[in-house]
Amino acid sequence: MIFSRPELLPLLCVPVLLAFWQWFARGQPLALPMDFTQIRRRPVLDVFIRGLGFLPSGLLACVIVLWAGPLIEGPPTYPAQVTNIQIALDTSGSMNEPFGDRTKPDGKQFTRFDAAMEAISEFTTDRPGDAMGFSIFTSKVIHWVPLTKDLAAIRMATPFVRPGTFPLRWWDGTKVGNAMLSCAELLEQRHDGERMLIVLSDGESSDLEGDLATQVGQTLKSKKIIVHSISVRTQAPLEGMKRVSEITGGRMFESGDSAGLREVFRQIDQLQRAKLVSAQTQWLEYFRPIALIGFGLLVLQQIAAFGLRFTPW
Repeated sequence: MIFSRPELLPLLCVPVLLAFWQWFARGQPLALPMDFTQIRRRPVLDVFIRGLGFLPSGLLACVIVLWAGPLIEGPPTYPAQVTNIQIALDTSGSMNEPFGDRTKPDGKQFTRFDAAMEAISEFTTDRPGDAMGFSIFTSKVIHWVPLTKDLAAIRMATPFVRPGTFPLRWWDGTKVGNAMLSCAELLEQRHDGERMLIVLSDGESSDLEGDLATQVGQTLKSKKIIVHSISVRTQAPLEGMKRVSEITGGRMFESGDSAGLREVFRQIDQLQRAKLVSAQTQWLEYFRPIALIGFGLLVLQQIAAFGLRFTPW
């Protein structure tokens, strides 16, 4: 047992001193007529009555122990390590192209954007406790939802970031490398837990061609950010995205339809969930047993006050 406020434990000397005083104190002598009669002494009763005088001291000791905050060691816990995840979604005009054979309730065909947001919604629902952020990008970047544990904010962003919501004359094109570096600046501000960046894109990116992808990958690796890239198209994935992911210790995923994209997020979820922090000791409050002892002493003290005590005079 340990105490959350051990500095209060020296106060236990007060009830101990009170108990010594109760045992040895003789009180104020007073002569009575019965003192000169032949009354048989009862040493057992004398010890019992003096012992009952310890009840207030015991009750005070229980109060001090409860005040000190007793704790006992509980079973160890193995919590999953918190992961700071930034999701970067390509919202260029090409994300409005059909994706698979699925159709929406209004009869319109599912687009790459619809499939990506549906998978992101499922992923955020299955990751309670993690801090996530949500960014959209084309040739520019908007950090739509800051890193937060309120993941419902990401799921509610769908109608506001759909391709075509912003005028394509200034919100179009694809620069994946620029988006990666911009999201890395946000993740770098988080010092606790792991850092992961998930990038979803369907287009070619001029800023990841040649050695540019290696430079971006090395920059992200130096910031201890793991990048998982998802190619949201049926063609071969972008080679630059794949190289960045490999350099940072992540993976490149391909997906040709909605079901496949959801499976990609399940694989990413398993990759990070496998890591646990070391066992942590769990300390539990230990008030109940001590409080019951104190309550019992209080009941006995009240019963003794009805007659199991020395006369006060």
